Amino acid sequence: MDLEQLKYPIGRFSAPENISAAQLKNYINDIRYLPTLVELAVQNLDSHQLETPYRPDGWTVIQLVHHIADSHMNAYTRFKLALTEVNPTIKPYEEQLWAELPDVANTPINISITLLHALHTRWVNLLDHLPEVAWERTFTHPANNKTSSLRVAAGTYAWHGRHHVAHIEKLKERNNW
Repeated sequence: MDLEQLKYPIGRFSAPENISAAQLKNYINDIRYLPTLVELAVQNLDSHQLETPYRPDGWTVIQLVHHIADSHMNAYTRFKLALTEVNPTIKPYEEQLWAELPDVANTPINISITLLHALHTRWVNLLDHLPEVAWERTFTHPANNKTSSLRVAAGTYAWHGRHHVAHIEKLKERNNW
C-alpha cells in the first residue's frame, strides 16, 4: 500500500459543484453516526494496539481519537460563528501540536468518545433544524483565504470523520486485529 492510500484511505475530499438536499442529508447522517463508528472501531483494541500509529510517522490510534474530538469541537464552533456573524474569519489551530499535548497522552480515549457523542448530538440538532438559507452562510479560513459555505463544511467534516475511522479500520485489517 502506498503512502497516499495510507494517508487517504477513502480518498481526498472534493466538494461537488452542487450539493443536493439528499447529499446534505447524507453528510448530516455521517456526522450523526460518527461517534458510534469511532467507538466500534476501537472497542476491542488493547493498549498496545491503541498506541500503534495508523501509518509510518502517523498518529497513534489514541491521538486519532482525541484529534477527531478536537477537530469537531472546532468545527461546531465554526458553524456557530458562521451562523451568528457575517463570513467570520475562523481561528486555525496547530493540530499536530494539539496531538502532542499532555491531555492526549493522559486522557483515556473513552473520554473523547463520550465528548464526541455529546458534541455530535448538539451539532446534529443544530444541523437538522437549519433553514435552507442558513446553509449558504460562510466562514473564511485564513491559512488559505478560502471561503466555505456551511453546506461544503458539512461535507468536509462528514468526510473527515469517515477518513479517520478508515485509518483505524485499515490498520486493524493490515495487522489482522
